[in-house]
Amino acid sequence: MRAIQISEPKTLRRLEIDEPSSPAPGYALVRTHRMGVCGTDISCYLGKFPFFDFPRIPGHELGVEVLEIGEGVTNVAVGDRCSVEPYMNCGQCFPCRKGAGNCCAHLKVIGVMMDGGLCERFLIRADKLHSSSKLSMDQLALVETLAIGCHANDRSGAGPNDHALIIGAGPIGLATLEFTRLSGATVSVMDMNPSRLEFVQSNYGIQHTVLNRNDGSEKEVMQKITGGDMYSVIIDATGNRFSMSGAFQYLAPTGTLVYVGITTDEIVFKHPGMHRPEANLLASRNALPKDFGRIIELIENGVIKTDPWITHRSSFDGILTDFDSYTRPETGVLKAIIELV
Repeated sequence: MRAIQISEPKTLRRLEIDEPSSPAPGYALVRTHRMGVCGTDISCYLGKFPFFDFPRIPGHELGVEVLEIGEGVTNVAVGDRCSVEPYMNCGQCFPCRKGAGNCCAHLKVIGVMMDGGLCERFLIRADKLHSSSKLSMDQLALVETLAIGCHANDRSGAGPNDHALIIGAGPIGLATLEFTRLSGATVSVMDMNPSRLEFVQSNYGIQHTVLNRNDGSEKEVMQKITGGDMYSVIIDATGNRFSMSGAFQYLAPTGTLVYVGITTDEIVFKHPGMHRPEANLLASRNALPKDFGRIIELIENGVIKTDPWITHRSSFDGILTDFDSYTRPETGVLKAIIELV
């Protein structure tokens, strides 16, 4: 059976691996149709992601088909098309008992801490499958990215009385944007790439965009946009330590800053910048099971439009040469999809 592995930094290798066995009770055998390439996959490929070790078969943004189910599985049936919730939590530890399996003490994310879906077929816990008879395989592969943004927005508490700033208009920033705008908040987006700001203007009708020139001019623009108040909610989706360290300067008093991007670097800021506004600093990790069902329903009902997201496609064999280009901003990639079937 075909699979592709990240064997070492910046190296993809095609493998022939054993066929999976029949599913045990509570498990399902699935066929991968689509895999989305996200910032985590790129960081893993570059050797920069903190929870990844080599070698590893990647793939956690997946659209799959159920081929066989084990004893006791009732939530999916053979032939179902599903999105995959890739967070394998234990269900017993302190965060799991609190309903926070997204940060389980023993968490294993497929494609990151254990082998993932960039192969023809694999076994997975059936409770991690979320089916839809209406969504395409492309759309199912986008659900997990959207779930990251959904959870980040929930963490922020954004609502109709907030002016929210999303820093970074890559896939995670755009996923967050989908849900921040649904919250009723007024939304601004900042990025260093003018084409990404044009994208959010044309596809999401965002009126307030800020080009980050790293010269201080962005703060003046923000003061005009907010009438001098600055932002009550900021969600930083860059994973860039300089951006994350500097985000407090845009925060309104009593505001909330959420880090959804991740970096292995130190984030450094002077305490008065946080203390003076009595700021709330939060992290957002992964997503929750309820987010997947909500997102599938929103796409099915046409509330979330996925058509603009996919900018690049690769075949199973083509990704061996295409993947490196997806690490370079000049490629213009927003979301690449690998077509396995």
